[in-house]
Amino acid sequence: MTTSKPRVAFFVTCLGDQFFPEVGECAVKVLRRMGAEVLFNPAQTCCGQPAFNTGYRDEAREVAARVLDLFDDVDYVVAPSGSCSTMVRVFYSELFVKDPVRLQKAQQLRNRFYEFSEFLVKVLKVEDVGASFPHRVTYHDSCHLLRELGISEEPRRLIRAVRGIELVEMQDFRLCCGFGGTFSVKFPEVSVAMGEDKVRAAIEAGAEYLVANDSGCLMHLAGVIHRRGLPIKTLHLAQLLAQSEEAAGQMDC
Repeated sequence: MTTSKPRVAFFVTCLGDQFFPEVGECAVKVLRRMGAEVLFNPAQTCCGQPAFNTGYRDEAREVAARVLDLFDDVDYVVAPSGSCSTMVRVFYSELFVKDPVRLQKAQQLRNRFYEFSEFLVKVLKVEDVGASFPHRVTYHDSCHLLRELGISEEPRRLIRAVRGIELVEMQDFRLCCGFGGTFSVKFPEVSVAMGEDKVRAAIEAGAEYLVANDSGCLMHLAGVIHRRGLPIKTLHLAQLLAQSEEAAGQMDC
């Protein structure tokens, strides 16, 4: 008896769409490699988190209401972002607490919405995705992924299964990188100082690459690295897992 492929809608995220399309391409590549049927609804926009975090609840509710109607025809929705996944799974229920119809839809979507590494390990039941990356890397736990969703070990299992890789932990690796979305705009001095601490810890661990699951964190940290001319690179987990032996040292996507 054959098992049908899970139908997965890919939620690309705003940062992915505008600044890091390669992250989305890599995530889709890995999901398909693992047997998922990946679909993309071009009507998707933002999850509403920027408006929500800055206090514009009505505007966030309007955006979130559109998201609720996009994914009724799929088994799962997967996002390469802990923050967007947290917005849908944790805060949509808060947004629609006075709207019973949309609250029910939010709860139904919550049960089908997964962060990328979580989906691979918990739903597809895989850790070795066939990746090869002979480098020393360290992993940054983004705040929403770690603190709201409790996801910490799943990305590390995926990293450890990569051929040729060496995973080293930073000192105080659970500390925030300082991005925090609009926090980095409102408090740039504090944000940059926190980012510098995080990059310093990664370099002290001897890592060549600083890996994370959120493009916001990586954008912030890459900025610190670029301005300081530091000897380390950033990489999204999806980009790491998409690498293969055939790439011969060059990024697959």
